[in-house]
Amino acid sequence: MPSLQLHSSTHLDIFSADTDTMLELPLLPSAISAGFPSPALDFVDLTIDLNKHLIKHPSATFYGRVKGESMKDAGIHDADLLVIDKSLDPVDGKIAVCYIDGEFTLKRIKLTKEGLWLMPANDKYKPIKIEEFNDLRIWGVVTHVIKSV
Repeated sequence: MPSLQLHSSTHLDIFSADTDTMLELPLLPSAISAGFPSPALDFVDLTIDLNKHLIKHPSATFYGRVKGESMKDAGIHDADLLVIDKSLDPVDGKIAVCYIDGEFTLKRIKLTKEGLWLMPANDKYKPIKIEEFNDLRIWGVVTHVIKSV
């Protein structure tokens, strides 16, 4: 069953995670050398299933496609794919998908004496201080970022 698109906005597209399938891919047995390749790699027989490796809580896991550059200094860029776990507690310092005043956004959670902040990782964007009048839900915590090169 393919992933189902659940939401689309200017900042993020959210998809369900299909964890029912299994796809074992070849896995190199050691670190990858940036020098000369090892002849031993011709005999690789290890595999990895990315569903098992990247997803710890299948029923609470979703994918998100990033739109924009507000988190670029954290290494998260436009079109990156996020693995989002809704079962994890949103703690200080974690990057989370936040639903604030009717919009999804991706920010780092910051707790200070002054309160809760949603922090971008790009100087072109301002931190968002959460006030009493804001409707905020921490929708899920980002566990992995998948990039295309």
